[in-house]
Amino acid sequence: MGKRIGIDVGGTNVKIALVDGKGKITYSHSVPTYAKMGYEYTVNNIKQSIRDLMKETNTDEKSIEGIGFDFPGQVDYKKGIVKLAPNIPGWVNVPIASMIEDEFHIPTRIDNDVRCAALGELNFGAGKGCENFVCITVGTGIGSGIVLNGKLVRGASNAAGEIGHIKLVAKDGAICGCGDTGCLEAYASGPSIVAMAQDYIRGGKSTKFRELAGVDGEITPYLVAKAAEEGDPVAKRIFEIMGEYIGLGLTSVVNLLNPEKIIVGGGVAECGELLLAPIRKTIKERAMVIAGQAVEIVPAELGNSAGVIGASMLIDG
Repeated sequence: MGKRIGIDVGGTNVKIALVDGKGKITYSHSVPTYAKMGYEYTVNNIKQSIRDLMKETNTDEKSIEGIGFDFPGQVDYKKGIVKLAPNIPGWVNVPIASMIEDEFHIPTRIDNDVRCAALGELNFGAGKGCENFVCITVGTGIGSGIVLNGKLVRGASNAAGEIGHIKLVAKDGAICGCGDTGCLEAYASGPSIVAMAQDYIRGGKSTKFRELAGVDGEITPYLVAKAAEEGDPVAKRIFEIMGEYIGLGLTSVVNLLNPEKIIVGGGVAECGELLLAPIRKTIKERAMVIAGQAVEIVPAELGNSAGVIGASMLIDG
């Protein structure tokens, strides 16, 4: 494997990296997405950033094997089209792969951001050497990438892996951002942590995360995690509840797919054992014995770089 470019497109920034054959990032930079300016503006910024990368690294079109993009939302992997990126207004049916290929004449592929993260972990991270694993990200939402028999699973319409929308409640559950009710994501995500913390504060109680929020009073998952690490019992209980919900959702995944590992990443997962311990406990208690004993729950290894590293691997199919 030679040099490749991985590009992570988010609602705020676009990260562009040159990745070598060992999965190491040898150069990276980011530019603002400026979504409100329209997708054409962002695409032109990306094109210029690719030119800048080549100039800074003394590379050219002939020395780059491929370009890969990861996007949050729905993509058509085979046609190279971003069908819908909910957090990036205006990105509807955008043929980004052909736009980049026409400009640079380098093979270009795209996929969902969590599947790219799973691909990165498969080749160079916590999933290396595994045949069957699930990589989940816990942040504003919950997504997953699934690897079975060493291959990334995309599904009939490239929509596989929506673990955040496993139903935990049959009727009258919490409303999810997808419009349905009872989804895992509605109970266990960054906003869920904040909602639980705010509910406690509204009850007139004092807690460490309220103290850490200071004058402006803004509660974030990071502050709740910090309070839990400092021994705050309410903050610790919030993460126990989060872990129980996620563990319950993953129990269905363990029973269905019998993976060797579940790799947990994303912003909320950076709190480590606060979240991983209750996930492990719940799966141990609730999963079918054989599948439950076979699975290992581990943190992701590539961090924020998983997406661009995985994206750089997309030309391999």
